[in-house]
Amino acid sequence: MKTKSIQQILPPPAPHMVGDGFRVHNFFPSGYDMGLARMSPFFMLDYNSKVDFPATDTPRGVGVHPHRGFETVTIAYHGKVAHHDSAGNSGVIGEGDVQWMTATSGVLHKEYHEKEYAKKGGFFQMVQLWVNLPAKDKMSKPKYQGITHEQMGKYNIPDNGGVVEVIAGEFNGIKGPAFTFTPIQMYNVRIKKGAKLTFNLPENFNTGILVVEGTIKVNTTEEAPVDHFVLFKNDGETINLEATEDSILLVLSGEPINESIAPYGPFLMNTKEELMQAFEDFNTGKFGHLED
Repeated sequence: MKTKSIQQILPPPAPHMVGDGFRVHNFFPSGYDMGLARMSPFFMLDYNSKVDFPATDTPRGVGVHPHRGFETVTIAYHGKVAHHDSAGNSGVIGEGDVQWMTATSGVLHKEYHEKEYAKKGGFFQMVQLWVNLPAKDKMSKPKYQGITHEQMGKYNIPDNGGVVEVIAGEFNGIKGPAFTFTPIQMYNVRIKKGAKLTFNLPENFNTGILVVEGTIKVNTTEEAPVDHFVLFKNDGETINLEATEDSILLVLSGEPINESIAPYGPFLMNTKEELMQAFEDFNTGKFGHLED
């Protein structure tokens, strides 16, 4: 198989606050001039690099807001987040867990630091992805997947080299629990210093790796340090990794959705007319009700 070569290794863009609880680096679509579809089906990557929040009796976060046409996927590395939405779903995710909310036809939701974590404070580190959906699925029924660390598929890297946690898709025959509308491979890789690992991912899949902790060497030559994002070309299938220190990686790879994209604020649709309808439905209460 041919090597999937590196297009760029991107340092974290300047951070900004989302609400008062999430200090994020937006790698795409705004952080770099990658275009709206460069990482399709992944539309947005907000990375909350490790930050130490002081204790508070008022949990930080983001108040009630709408979404339609896509999924939000929150992956926790440090800290805890509580989720509530107008479809009646709620949950708390902590270190190692994933919150997968499918907004589809429309929900209101809110995300806050979990109360007990907020009272104690401490390190907070998260990733939030927006995963686009095909036009045929955008108006289906909302759903919610709370995926614990224990539920993930686990592949043990040989020679006690660490573990690949399969969130979605599969790796070396180990399947992840997440339901996805289009083919997606999503892994947390916890790899020890000196260990090596090879991935084989379809050539046409858009692929990137976020270095959450540590430093890795990619395809034997390029070094990617902590908080950097490795963007791959669509020119091969094989990626070779070596950890130069104990590392945690988020691997994202998915089959692109080759449809028009019409984003605006909290909505991700295919046409301007669909966006206008989303705003009308939101303003007339069709997304339900949720107390802040």
